[in-house]
Amino acid sequence: MNLRLKYFASLREALGSGESLDWSPAGEATAGALRAWLRARSPSHAEALGPGRAVRVAVDQVLAGDDTVLRDGAEVAFFPPVTGG
Repeated sequence: MNLRLKYFASLREALGSGESLDWSPAGEATAGALRAWLRARSPSHAEALGPGRAVRVAVDQVLAGDDTVLRDGAEVAFFPPVTGG
């Protein structure tokens, strides 16, 4: 499965702007499974995307949850929550 990953704000600082990824999930291809797989890639990913971290995910520019099923060619963006004033 080919995915386009994007990271924003503090995640971009820690992980870079993003990447194209060829991913073969062990089970169902969900946003949560991708996040868990990414955490196993490196200490930087583990820290930035850890379970206690406030990180949002969007799939094809729509806010998504961990159970959102990914399709081939999807754009998956990770970003911290934002507030406005």
